Amino acid sequence: MSETFTTTKQIETSAKTRMEKALADLAHSMSTVRTGRANANMLEGVRVDYFGTPTPVNQVGTVSVPEAGLITIAPWDSSMIGPIEKAIRNAELGVNPSNDGKLIRLPIPPLNEERRKELAKKLHGMAEDHRVALRNIRRDSNDQVKKLLKDKAISEDDEKRSLDEIQKLTDASIKKLDEAAKSKEKEIMEIR
Repeated sequence: MSETFTTTKQIETSAKTRMEKALADLAHSMSTVRTGRANANMLEGVRVDYFGTPTPVNQVGTVSVPEAGLITIAPWDSSMIGPIEKAIRNAELGVNPSNDGKLIRLPIPPLNEERRKELAKKLHGMAEDHRVALRNIRRDSNDQVKKLLKDKAISEDDEKRSLDEIQKLTDASIKKLDEAAKSKEKEIMEIR
């Protein structure tokens, strides 16, 4: 980050904002991971070839979850049924779409043990990537504080207090991240 800060307060505020964004990104990423329940966010990364343009599924039809084990897609243009089904199959979500000419049904099969472990592993990777992002934010912020000390803009006491504050922010953010990941993993491993 190339922002120039003149106070430790600005650095801490920036670090806090960036860490909150990293946690929000993790929550968004985790929402696309499949659990045993139907969830419209599962289709978030699926792009349909809509007249030559890769388009999100929710922009070519209405996506709904009528029951825990089923997602339905009602395309606005019935000629899109084939391309939507193809896009879902290519996305390798572990679901098999079927249609009745008007509506595409995605029955969500219960996860087997092997698939649960795969998803948990994917989740751990996501969590670790975001942990690294939080540590990088801490490092950047600490470097900025040290630069203020070097430029004699703050005292050594201010530097120590600010570094402690940034460490507390990092610890709190990593704790939130771990709790969110643990909760999602529990949801994945739960057998219905």
